Amino acid sequence: MRPPRALVEQVASRPYDVLNSEEARAEAAGNEKSLYHIIKPEIDFPAGTDEHDERVYAKAAENFKKFQTEGWLAQDHQENYYIYAQTMNGKTQYGLVVAAYVPDYMDGTIKKHELTRRDKEEDRMKHVRVNNANIEPVFFAYPDDPRLDAIVRKYTARTPEYDFVAPGDGFGHTFWVIDEAEDIAAITAEFAKMPALYIADGHHRSAAAALVGAEKAKQNPNHRGDEEYNYFMAVCFPAGQLTIIDYNRVVKDLNGLTSGQFVDALRKHFVVEEKGEDIYKPEDLHIFSLYLDGRWYKLTAKPDTYRDDDPIGVLDVTISSNLILDEILGIKDLRSDKRVDFVGGIRGLGELKKRVDSGEMRAALALYPVSMKQLMDIADTGNIMPPKTTWFEPKLRSGLVIHKLDDEK
Repeated sequence: MRPPRALVEQVASRPYDVLNSEEARAEAAGNEKSLYHIIKPEIDFPAGTDEHDERVYAKAAENFKKFQTEGWLAQDHQENYYIYAQTMNGKTQYGLVVAAYVPDYMDGTIKKHELTRRDKEEDRMKHVRVNNANIEPVFFAYPDDPRLDAIVRKYTARTPEYDFVAPGDGFGHTFWVIDEAEDIAAITAEFAKMPALYIADGHHRSAAAALVGAEKAKQNPNHRGDEEYNYFMAVCFPAGQLTIIDYNRVVKDLNGLTSGQFVDALRKHFVVEEKGEDIYKPEDLHIFSLYLDGRWYKLTAKPDTYRDDDPIGVLDVTISSNLILDEILGIKDLRSDKRVDFVGGIRGLGELKKRVDSGEMRAALALYPVSMKQLMDIADTGNIMPPKTTWFEPKLRSGLVIHKLDDEK
């Protein structure tokens, strides 16, 4: 299901988890066709209503039905693949919208690199169950594939179905329908050859969608394995086109140390160089940027602080977590410690400076971004990345395409 071309900009929204209820309320103001009425339905209740209230989930389903009745979402007449391209800062990445197979998630063919939280999974599972649909896609990467590239080039040379610049972020979103049987078969055959797919963004949505699919399989005494609930919606991008941007840290205090004592403590594991008042951005792996007392410092990890043969130990997020946040600052658990916060690199290092200069935070640490190769190596070896390691941008727009879990066309 997807919106008619004339309505796509009114329907499309940011993902449910990148904004809060009040931001969604403001963005959807005066627009009854906004997908926020389905993915953030608490906006249809008085401010302060708990987004996990059962009435809120029921409202999502009611609104989803309304979108179909009003024709704001319409069912395609045949099964297609789609191309969803995103353009940010002059660079375009081309994703294929597919239905991923639930058993592939369950047996690890679809690979994860993050832990999920059960409460977040359960929230999304309720949303999938009540709508009997995957309203929002997940974001996968696949190993680069020249045959798929050729099919994508063929369709992207044509007039797109959707083509708009999203308000707020200024990113371009373009969409084509792959509807020729020969190309559909070729895409299916290429994906069948791939040893694995990789979750880039959307671990909780992936888990929730797969768990609901598996639940439905168990509940169906005549389960065959090809029903629509055996699949969930993903947009898959070639790994070589994706950019992971930095995910930085700010800390509230120096664990009782003076600034001088903190910098001296850093010298045990890092070569420390003062860079002055101008923003300093790390230019390579194992180089960090520290902002403290109005000045920037370059921290270069000493060679004995990491192991190139250890996919987790070699990560800058591991080095900084173990040797700065834990050893010096006493921050042991990044998931729960309130003395540390995380800032996506999309906001720039100016955001780190701002939060420290305001007095809200005491110091900031900027990291060089993880590479797609590092992410895939970790997933391939069955390891899990430390919390708050990867930030993908641009985010997928929700509402361009929706996958219903019943078999009715």
